[in-house]
Amino acid sequence: MKRDKNIPLTETVYYILLALLEPAHGYLILQKVEELSYGHVRMAAGTLYGAIDNLLKLKFIKPVPSEDSRRKVYVITETGKEILHFDLERMKHMIHITEKAFNSENGVKR
Repeated sequence: MKRDKNIPLTETVYYILLALLEPAHGYLILQKVEELSYGHVRMAAGTLYGAIDNLLKLKFIKPVPSEDSRRKVYVITETGKEILHFDLERMKHMIHITEKAFNSENGVKR
């Protein structure tokens, strides 16, 4: 995949996409994001729903049928998975070159 203008993902969007590897409604997404980030990322409902609207427009997520008509449930799309994976690979590369730089700075060869 060529570089997408939406990369890098914001930390919030990254965690939302990760949370939506399984279908979830808004409150569950908030809980999953907080859990996945070990409490470092907490969102207000307005922030979440603004992000959801944007992710729907980008076709990174889609609504899915729900037994509870009061709750909208979403799941990541194949496009969303590709973007999430692309950003993961970008971060892995950054970590690799940073570790390499630190190791060579300290005289350690890998």
